Amino acid sequence: MIEKILLAVSGLGHAEEMLKTLTKLPSIQRAKVTVLHVVPDQTAATAMTAKWEEGGKILANAIQYLNLDPSKVSSILRQGDPKYVVCQVADEIDADLIIMGSRGLKRLQSIFANSVSQYVFQLSSRPMLLVKDDIYVKAIKRIMVAMDNSEAAKRCLQLAIFLLQDIKEGELILAHVNTDLSNNPSEKSEISREQNSVMADAVLEAKKHGLQTRCVTSNGNPSEEICRLAQEWNVDLLLLGSPDRRPSIAKSLVDIDRLLGTSLSDYVRVNATCPVLLARTAD
Repeated sequence: MIEKILLAVSGLGHAEEMLKTLTKLPSIQRAKVTVLHVVPDQTAATAMTAKWEEGGKILANAIQYLNLDPSKVSSILRQGDPKYVVCQVADEIDADLIIMGSRGLKRLQSIFANSVSQYVFQLSSRPMLLVKDDIYVKAIKRIMVAMDNSEAAKRCLQLAIFLLQDIKEGELILAHVNTDLSNNPSEKSEISREQNSVMADAVLEAKKHGLQTRCVTSNGNPSEEICRLAQEWNVDLLLLGSPDRRPSIAKSLVDIDRLLGTSLSDYVRVNATCPVLLARTAD
């Protein structure tokens, strides 16, 4: 399911560390990795030369740090606008997963700061693993999937099952937030699949693969509750389905209205205390 990974590196953050952790999973060890660094356009020739030299060093350091089988890793150094180049290269190699660092900026900050990760998330339909600068990357054993009836959530479930294959003591946590605020918003409980129809099919699918599965539920604001549950259950990776937020009439443009609006995925990517893998429905 994940055979081609695109790692976008900038020389800062934990993206390389995240990939190194990910490649320790049995299911990922056969994947091919492309490491990309984008040199932004510069006006002066001297500045451009310096940027190319710096970019080459960033790539070399990343390759050395990853210490992967040379037959499974390649590097690309390219010039242009990073947010567009990342999407272009992801399409060129037909990446199954994009890994990027993130400063954890909120929506308006992301726009004003021209956040690359936020724009790539808007422009690409490929699964994207975001790693904030201020989190600690842990070995992946406990994965949480935010469950609802959406196709995107079902895709996240399949990705989680794939990642957890053959992991000793691996655990899949299925989380569902009930938005009916007539109950106590802070109330939470561990539930069986019989108690929640949203979980039923997910539990059955996980059991087919022999995975240790736990179901948790809570009431209240989904954005806040998902982040709280992820922290409370000390998860190593959170998977969250996201609708296609690109305008149907202009797929190459960022959906500014939704970018400015309230979004569960925007809140979670900023506030979660673990790496977040965002996935949409398959094309």
